[in-house]
Amino acid sequence: MAENVGRSVLVTGANRGIGRAIAERFVAAGDRVATIYRSGDLPAGVLGVVGDVRDTASVDAAFTRVEEEHGPVEVVVANAGVTRDQLLMRMSDEDFDTVLDTNLAGAFRVARRASKAMIRARSGRIVLISSVVALYGGPGQVNYSASKAGLVGMARSITRELGGRGITANVVAPGFIDTAMTQALPEKQQQAYLGAIPAGRFGQVDDVAAAVQFLASPEAAYISGAVIPVDGGLGMGH
Repeated sequence: MAENVGRSVLVTGANRGIGRAIAERFVAAGDRVATIYRSGDLPAGVLGVVGDVRDTASVDAAFTRVEEEHGPVEVVVANAGVTRDQLLMRMSDEDFDTVLDTNLAGAFRVARRASKAMIRARSGRIVLISSVVALYGGPGQVNYSASKAGLVGMARSITRELGGRGITANVVAPGFIDTAMTQALPEKQQQAYLGAIPAGRFGQVDDVAAAVQFLASPEAAYISGAVIPVDGGLGMGH
């Protein structure tokens, strides 16, 4: 059994990008941090359980392992996501289904499993990682934006269902963050995006991690069903 410090936190997809920064931030705060991930290396201090958010049995088994090591999960961050960008008329059923099953149904499976212990404890924090394109839209991203918009309805329904039990459910919607995904864009496209962002720069992964950590904190106990944009002003009014 791990040393009983901080809270039991589970972040899906903590092997890279935003998920990695979120996990690192919770570790630095003294929490017991675990992840469900597919492959790759993990930050120091993170318990890694290989699993697939598209599979209920895999999610259940991963949670059971985390509970054995760290205790019941008190904070869950549904971050795991994929893209399969393609123009609408060329987008296959598989492109659509894969993205929805990972990004939206995956978050559902994780939140459903986490809620069991949270309901018993009458306390919990659920944070779903969405995107500015959820409400802003993005060409070639019908599947991705639909999956990320769905998280808003999910968080708000969870809030109405479990809000009286000390459980909050919120959405963080990052804009363009300086990750491998953004760096892979053509230079011309990067410049066009920069021109649309009032802050005039791409965000850093820690900008997103800071918002997640706040929503998971005792100070955010009266914030639920909210969509917190971390996008330098890009999505204002959406």
